[in-house]
Amino acid sequence: MQNIKQYLNKEISSALKECSGIQSSNANVTTSSRPEFGDYQANGVMSVAKQLSANPRELALKVIDYLEDNSIALIEAIEVAGPGFINIRLRERSVLSMANDLLSGKNDAISATDSPMKVVVDYSSPNLAKEMHVGHLRGTIIGDSIVRILEKEGHEVIRQNHVGDWGTQFGMLISFMQEIKRSDTENIPKELSDLEKFYTAAKARFDSDESFSSASRQAVVKLQSGDPNHRAIWEEFIETSLLHCDAIYKKLNVTLSRTDLDSESRYNDILEKIIEDLERKGLVTESDGAKCVFLPEFIGKDGDTLPIIIQKSDGGYLYSTTDLAAIKLRSEQMMADRALYVVDARQSLHFKQVFALAKSAEIASNNISLEHIAYGTMMGADGRPFRTRSGDTVKLIDLLDESIARAYDLVTEKNSSLGETERREIAEIVGIGSVKYAELSKSRTSDYVFDWSSMLSFEGNTAPYLLYAFARITSLISKSSESNSPMAISLISADEERSLLIKILQFPEIVNTVSTDCYPNLLCNYLYELAGIFMRFYEACPILKADKLIKISRLALASLTATTLKEGLDLLGIETLEKM
Repeated sequence: MQNIKQYLNKEISSALKECSGIQSSNANVTTSSRPEFGDYQANGVMSVAKQLSANPRELALKVIDYLEDNSIALIEAIEVAGPGFINIRLRERSVLSMANDLLSGKNDAISATDSPMKVVVDYSSPNLAKEMHVGHLRGTIIGDSIVRILEKEGHEVIRQNHVGDWGTQFGMLISFMQEIKRSDTENIPKELSDLEKFYTAAKARFDSDESFSSASRQAVVKLQSGDPNHRAIWEEFIETSLLHCDAIYKKLNVTLSRTDLDSESRYNDILEKIIEDLERKGLVTESDGAKCVFLPEFIGKDGDTLPIIIQKSDGGYLYSTTDLAAIKLRSEQMMADRALYVVDARQSLHFKQVFALAKSAEIASNNISLEHIAYGTMMGADGRPFRTRSGDTVKLIDLLDESIARAYDLVTEKNSSLGETERREIAEIVGIGSVKYAELSKSRTSDYVFDWSSMLSFEGNTAPYLLYAFARITSLISKSSESNSPMAISLISADEERSLLIKILQFPEIVNTVSTDCYPNLLCNYLYELAGIFMRFYEACPILKADKLIKISRLALASLTATTLKEGLDLLGIETLEKM
């Protein structure tokens, strides 16, 4: 089902084709930036007029005449502005009908797309040798918001948590574990309770002790050859790591589960075949003992072609090899239409090269769109990647716990009359929601400075502000005796009412844009604007003290606002509260 913007674009594009004779005409309908320009604006006339060497204003007038002759129920008024823009005002009767269909449950705010796709989304992707740290936060929650939105639109989504569970570091950990087992079997569970410390201790041994590092490399060979003792220790590490991940995902309200795992070890047995296929196609060149592919479109600063290393000189494989194997699976077996990789922007060159190689080597089918959904870095106040005061990596669980603790202090300060249990329940939702919203409200391609004070503020574009707005609306509705009866919006008597209603009806347009372009901050901006428009409506339009007919209509509008805020926050993975 089309949203308003899609519908208007289709109708006006059709009129533009009839009037210009150019079949590729696109009306390019957008939401108006200012109320005096109407509700929507068609900006495509000037581009078509240029192709015809015609006067754009005259062409726009022809389009308007055509539309008026072929009356469109949704449009109340249409006029030319400036050199050839077309301003559109929606018919009040039509928007009231659309809103009441939402209130009655006849229609859903987000309807199923007419063109469902199968979409693989690769996100989170922790290294299972260690606990998750703050560097995994953005990829995890941006990816989870994208999959929620895609599913809401009716697409078939396959989550893929491409965890690092293979390689040299596991040989190092296995060797270190073997040493501990020989000397202190009883304390093994205690040693594994903090994976980060265990990894750091093992790495220190690996870097300082040549005999230990040699034993670690031998352990990798034994692991990859299927030695049962090495495999058993490896599985112990994997299970411990996954338990840490499970706890993080649960606390973050993230939809990833064990069934979504797409481990590197999964591809171990087919990497050799990937190399053979590339060699058979004449794409592989040996360079300093390593096997590489040189694609002419990737040139370094020195003018030389940049290599894509697919096998090291010692026979080891790299991320590029594993990623090619994953693309083959997602293309051939999963038959995906889109494959989204929600990964740090610093990996942009890697993915450009791997995607280009996958296409040129026909590892990826012609039907799959390979997309790197890049994101920037969380920075500290010093402008450097966010770390502890001692310079260590911040564990993600510690960051989340601190946010909940700070939220608890904030809730206690704002409403000390609440019982402790209730305050802690509120703090959990506010604390986690604040961390997630602080991430999602920023453009994902930008670095940003992590700041506790702004993140937990009740002012500005923050989770506490939106959660409070939702709670305030639900409280308002609950105070009315009409709240339990069926409600409908029967009239629009003020500009603030109309602005709010139009904004609510634009919700599916924003969701559709995010599902296409994968920028969740656009949804955050929409929800913030919606809450602000509601506050202006609330201040200008009495509700509980209004005459009964107006009161019921405005309560219905408030209810629809609350529903939209709740659904929008849910698409971001943020729970709501009816009381704060």
